[in-house]
Amino acid sequence: MSDIASDAPQTLTDEAILARFRASKNAPTGSQTLGFELLAVRQADREVEVGFTARAELLCNPMGQIQGGYVCAMLDECMSVAGMITSGMTHVVPTLEMKTSFLRPTMPGALRGVGRVVKWGRTVCFMEGELYDAEGRLLAKSTGTAIPTPFANFKKK
Repeated sequence: MSDIASDAPQTLTDEAILARFRASKNAPTGSQTLGFELLAVRQADREVEVGFTARAELLCNPMGQIQGGYVCAMLDECMSVAGMITSGMTHVVPTLEMKTSFLRPTMPGALRGVGRVVKWGRTVCFMEGELYDAEGRLLAKSTGTAIPTPFANFKKK
C-alpha cells in the first residue's frame, strides 16, 4: 500500500481547505442535522478537528442522551473528512466498516470530534475518530476502513 500523505503534493493549504468547507453552501443534510462545523485541518498529521452542535430536540433518546447512531454518524463524519483531506481533496472515502466504543453518555450541546487517517492505501484506508464533550472528556472512539474513490467516479443516485 502506498502512503498518499508522503507521496502526494499538497496543492491546498490547511487554511484554504478550512475556508472552502466554511464557505460551502452545499453541506449534506446529515451534516447539518449533526451541527457539523470544520474547526481545524492538519494535513501533515492527516487529522481534522470538528465541532458538532448536538440539539436535544433532534438527537436524543428517551433518556435525554444523544442516541448512539448519531454518535456513530458524528465519528463517521470526522473520519470521512480526514480521508478527503488526506487525499488532497481528490477522493471521497465511503465507509466499509466501523467499530465504535461508547465510553460515557453523550449529552446535548457542544461536542468536539477528531478524525485521522492511520494508513492510506490504493484500495483501502484505515481511520480513527474520537468524540469529546465541552469539558474535554472522551465520550466515544471509532475505528473504520473505507474505499478511497476519486470524486470523478462518485455518482449521486
